[in-house]
Amino acid sequence: MTPDQYCQEKAAASGSSFYYSFMFLPKEKRRAIIALYAFCREVDDVVDECTDEQVARTTLNWWRGQVAEIYGGKPQHPVAIALIPVVVKFNMAQELLLEIIDGMEMDLDQPRYNDFKSLQLYCYRVASVVGLLSVEIFGYTDRQTLKYAHDLGIAFQLTNIIRDIGEDARRNRIYLPMDEMQQFGVTAADILNANETENFHKLMEFQIERAEGFYQQALAQLPPVDRKNQRTGLIMAAIYRATLDEVKASGCHVLKERISLTPLRKLWLAWTTWVKS
Repeated sequence: MTPDQYCQEKAAASGSSFYYSFMFLPKEKRRAIIALYAFCREVDDVVDECTDEQVARTTLNWWRGQVAEIYGGKPQHPVAIALIPVVVKFNMAQELLLEIIDGMEMDLDQPRYNDFKSLQLYCYRVASVVGLLSVEIFGYTDRQTLKYAHDLGIAFQLTNIIRDIGEDARRNRIYLPMDEMQQFGVTAADILNANETENFHKLMEFQIERAEGFYQQALAQLPPVDRKNQRTGLIMAAIYRATLDEVKASGCHVLKERISLTPLRKLWLAWTTWVKS
């Protein structure tokens, strides 16, 4: 199996909404974004699948070494090997790849966030940074597009947090700001024990409204000159916003179930967005 084939299988196996947005890209850009996505999956899996915290930290440090090798050595991992021509071709900064790893390590350091400011740093590292690297692959001419990518990344991660509250709670993680939980009268025990109260619904409405605000802010910042190049990001936005709408329509029953779109609907949203954009 070649490094590119490994990345392709890693991306396809995840079943992520992101994969549907890659399908319409030209071959070289599709190969590049799949390699970047596979990297994100690899370092994310270190934290999610490793039960020993020290082993997880050691593995993340190993990945930091692999990143260094990408930029001037001989990396061992197939994803790192696949990224070598990508970082050169698309001017991808080493410090941003390292920032993603730092974001993943935050899951080991803090299972709670006191306020939105501290949560936003996490969202930046694990999502906005990926967006900033992605726009380098997609191409842009106006630097305002970087602001669009930053805010869209925040919107995506907030959507993930809202959708995955129950799943994260089963890993003893709560990504809702603690001060906002207190404001709405929701305790950590409520989240961990899947206690769906009226206060919890009000808290969810507040979180959804914030995420929707970031989508609106991001899309308003995308310059018309770069809209065509950024169609892949717009596909992701369409799929993620539709997911957020489903959560809202369901009554925010996210503590006991994970709401997602069918593959057919994701494909339809990808196609229609690509054609319209």
